[in-house]
Amino acid sequence: MKVGFITLGCDKNTVDSERYLAQLADRGAEYTDDLAQAEVIVINTCGFIDAAKKESLDSIIEAGRMKDDGVCQAVVAVGCMVQRHKGELEEALPEVDLFLGASEMDRLLPELEARGLIGDQPAMHPGVRLFTGDVPHIRYLKVSEGCDHGCAFCAIPLMRGKHRSFALDEVVREAQLLEAQGAREINLVAQDLAHYGRDRRDGFTLPELLEALVKDTDIPWLRMLYLYSSGITPRLLEVMARESRVLPYLDMPMQHAADSVLARMRRPERQHTIRDRVKKLREVVPDLAIRTTCIVGFPGETDADFEELLGFVEETQFERVGAFTYSPQEGTRAAAMTDDVPEPVKRQRLERLMELQRQITAERYERFIGRTARTMVDRVEGGEAQCRTVWQADDVDGVAYVQGAEALAPGTIIDAVIEGVEDDVDFRATLLRVVDSTERRTVPRTRSLPVMGSTMGSFGR
Repeated sequence: MKVGFITLGCDKNTVDSERYLAQLADRGAEYTDDLAQAEVIVINTCGFIDAAKKESLDSIIEAGRMKDDGVCQAVVAVGCMVQRHKGELEEALPEVDLFLGASEMDRLLPELEARGLIGDQPAMHPGVRLFTGDVPHIRYLKVSEGCDHGCAFCAIPLMRGKHRSFALDEVVREAQLLEAQGAREINLVAQDLAHYGRDRRDGFTLPELLEALVKDTDIPWLRMLYLYSSGITPRLLEVMARESRVLPYLDMPMQHAADSVLARMRRPERQHTIRDRVKKLREVVPDLAIRTTCIVGFPGETDADFEELLGFVEETQFERVGAFTYSPQEGTRAAAMTDDVPEPVKRQRLERLMELQRQITAERYERFIGRTARTMVDRVEGGEAQCRTVWQADDVDGVAYVQGAEALAPGTIIDAVIEGVEDDVDFRATLLRVVDSTERRTVPRTRSLPVMGSTMGSFGR
């Protein structure tokens, strides 16, 4: 059986899809990136905001058409949106053969087996995850599931449940597996990385996890995504400042800067705490790049609130900002509030915020012109080497076009001299030296790799 995947939403969904694919391959399934050739199509849905739900629905409908027009025998919809709206989806989309919420994925293999689409005996186990993208040296490592924060606008706790940290040894073993598969950069992801380990009784929190990954793998780049500023401790800053393989980069969502809006959002931070933490971060970790996220048009957001957000963004000078307009999500506290900011006003505010941030990013990046930056080669397209500096996360922060790196293998780490900034978010650079070639592979040192039957299969539940 050939199986195709459509993965929508966040990087945590990417991790889940790779695990589901490994389970299917264990039963003899073969992955294909050509959906027209897939006998089973699995859509891993996102239900975070309305735009994500629409994209998920469109993908499900398009996959359903392939049952009539191609070789597809079954369409399976899984993930967050299904977790929240399964009954409605089953009624509206009879062409879908199976709906499984994020908490029901242990039924995937039995259901497909019952339909005769996969074998009932395991084949040779390929590992706990199989890569489906086009940049295999960049991988995502989910360290926990769920969230306890209870932000008013967010349905993630309703879809993913309470926060559960995975055991440190299991996370390290998965990182070792990813390294053996060619990973050169690991992006640590969770709903809140800073919350890692606080629900366990073993004393291991995020700083200990970072130290274990440095000690027990040779993965050159470890990047942290998605952590609340309220959880950034002096101990974490000390590890970041000391360990060169922990990149000077943080994805730290603040969502707003006006205290009145933050209070209605039920966020744990206030403007002064965000300001203080950003200042401390930049004092302790030189050349730190901070990415944040903002919501505009939240219920009750006044013109004055929005101007306060713009002023704070201009003052703080984040390297990058991701932003979206508010949309109410069923079951959340904010859904009971009056959605009183008109859609045209939301869009106008979003455009103003993103234009301001475009200028800030360009100015922040221009300070690197003439300097040497540690950089990783990702791909060569059209004769140009597309790379990323330590300040650029995959897929969200632009790229660095490096002259002279065209013959280098993806995953090679180089030093490059920044020559200029292009389109406000990309660098132009020239190769200075190769620092770490992909040919210099090492074996993880002190811990064994996962074996067949590893407990890692429980991570996605």
